[in-house]
Amino acid sequence: MLELRDIYKMYEGQPLLRGISFRVDVGETVCLLGASGSGKSTLLRMIAGLELPDAGQIFWDGINLASTPPHRRDFGLVFQDYALFPHLNVFDNTAFGLKMKNWTRSQITSRVHEVLELVNLRGFETRQVTDLSGGEQQRVAFARALAPRPRLLMFDEPLGALDRALREDLLNELRGILHQTRIPAIYVTHDQEEAFAIADRVLLLHDGQIVRAGNPKEVWADPKSAWAAEFLGLGNVIGGKVVNSEWKVKTGFGVFDVNCGHKHRAGEEVHLLARPFPAPNEANIVRGRAADVIFQSDRFKVTLDNGLYFYLDGEPKVGEKIEVKVKIECLG
Repeated sequence: MLELRDIYKMYEGQPLLRGISFRVDVGETVCLLGASGSGKSTLLRMIAGLELPDAGQIFWDGINLASTPPHRRDFGLVFQDYALFPHLNVFDNTAFGLKMKNWTRSQITSRVHEVLELVNLRGFETRQVTDLSGGEQQRVAFARALAPRPRLLMFDEPLGALDRALREDLLNELRGILHQTRIPAIYVTHDQEEAFAIADRVLLLHDGQIVRAGNPKEVWADPKSAWAAEFLGLGNVIGGKVVNSEWKVKTGFGVFDVNCGHKHRAGEEVHLLARPFPAPNEANIVRGRAADVIFQSDRFKVTLDNGLYFYLDGEPKVGEKIEVKVKIECLG
C-alpha cells in the first residue's frame, strides 16, 4: 500500500505542491487529474524516486522510501512517448526489466509470452518496435512495465499521443488488465473522460493541493467548487449574491431558489452551477435567445445570447426566444 504524507515541492521559487496526502490501496486505480503544470508528473517522479520532495514522506506498507533508490522500489512507470529502445525488438524491450533482475532465460521467455498475451501482442515477439503503430508501441510499453510484476504501476499521460478512437480502445484494455492483475496504479492525465473511465478514485489537483477526492460518480455529482465544476465541464458556473436566509440568490441571469446545505449570510457572494440538461420538475427558469445551435451526438447544444448553454432535444432557430427549467446547485 502506497501512502503520501504532507508532500511539499517548490519549482522556480514558487510552491508547486502544498501538503499533498493520499494513499493507494491494493487493486485500486487512483487518477491524478489536473491542468498541465499542476504537479501531477512531479508527484509520479517523487514516488518513483527520481526526484525528492522538499518536505513530507512517502511510504510503502508503512516503510519510508526516502533511502530506497528507484531500482529497488519495484514500481513500473509508463510514459506518453513510450520510451522504448528502438534498436531492440518487441521481445527484448519487454524482457529488459527481467534481465536487469537476472531472471533465467526460461523464466524470461515464459513471462514475456505471458504479458504479450495479456496486451494482445502475442506473435509480435520478433517485430522491431520502430515498425509498430503508436497503439502497438504503447502496448509494448505496458508489457515492459508489467513484466517484472511491479508492486505499483504509474502512468504519465500514457495515451496522450494517440487518436481518440485508439485511446478509448486502449483505455478499456488497460482497465481490464488492472482489474485482472490487481496491481495498484496511479494514472496521471489532464483528460476528464479518460480519468473517469479508468479510475476507482479521482483526485483533482489545483493550485498545489487536492481540491476534490472521491469516486467518479461522487466527484461528478458534487464537484464542491467553482474551479472543479468548470474544469470538469459540468455546466454553467454563475456568480451571485445571497438575497436572504430563505435561499434566494440574485445573479446576472435572474433570481434563483437554491436548496443549499452551506451556511451563508445575506449579501454573501456565492457560485452556482446550472447543469446543461433541462430539468422539467425544477422551479428555476433561464430565459434568452438562441445565439448558436450545434448538433452533438443525439442533442442540440444551444448557446443563449447571455452566454449560458444547454443540451436540448429540439432544434430552436437562431434568434428564437426560449426558456429552460434547470437544476441550480450551490458550489459555495
